[in-house]
Amino acid sequence: MKASLVLIFLLVIAGYAFATDTTQVFPTSAGPVKITPLYHASTLIEAGGKFIYLDPAKPANFEGQPKADLVLITDIHGDHMDPASLTAVSKPGTEIFAAPAVVKTVTSAQPIANGETKNWQGWTIKAIPAYNLTRGPAPGKFYHDKGRGNGYVLTYGGVRFYFSGDTEAIPEMRALKNIDVAFVCMNLPYTMTPEEAADAVLAFHPKVVIPYHYRGSDLSVFQNKLKGSGIEVRLLDWYPK
Repeated sequence: MKASLVLIFLLVIAGYAFATDTTQVFPTSAGPVKITPLYHASTLIEAGGKFIYLDPAKPANFEGQPKADLVLITDIHGDHMDPASLTAVSKPGTEIFAAPAVVKTVTSAQPIANGETKNWQGWTIKAIPAYNLTRGPAPGKFYHDKGRGNGYVLTYGGVRFYFSGDTEAIPEMRALKNIDVAFVCMNLPYTMTPEEAADAVLAFHPKVVIPYHYRGSDLSVFQNKLKGSGIEVRLLDWYPK
């Protein structure tokens, strides 16, 4: 008990504290949408009695979790595309939508490329570009090439949810409109800094923003840059021990 209190105190004085109830519930005209962080980019979405997994990948623990009706995969890297985890969450009839580069490995997936839209069980799913502008492993190379990976805008009951995937603060993100809830990545060297992420969020101005895929980032920098913007920042623990 003392250790838990000390941890909470340290997080608070560092400038932020994680929500203790990590499942977020968002009302829509079609009923509530429940979103639960699992690990890093792995996310569970529940609505209308259906379960959607975004980027199920180790070391997320899927034991005791419901099986997927739909899986969305953003990119080819192991923290997004993990065949073993995909097997763990799947059941007969599970559908998979993925970036075309992913389909080369996950051959059971239906491709959805940048700019394309699919309709599924009351959801509208649009693939948004996700790529690097400047960062890569060597000059002239990028960690995430333009056109390879997806972010997603998911619309249900009139509410629009954005998951950035692995990206920098690209023009396509900054130009998004009418986003209610945004899940935005930030981690170096692969995506962007908290400052860059906050600048992008200020450009498209969602009602709520939730950092994810943030391993090693100082979330207080992101949070402080958005103070006074009218954007609600929710900090969830995506790295449970």
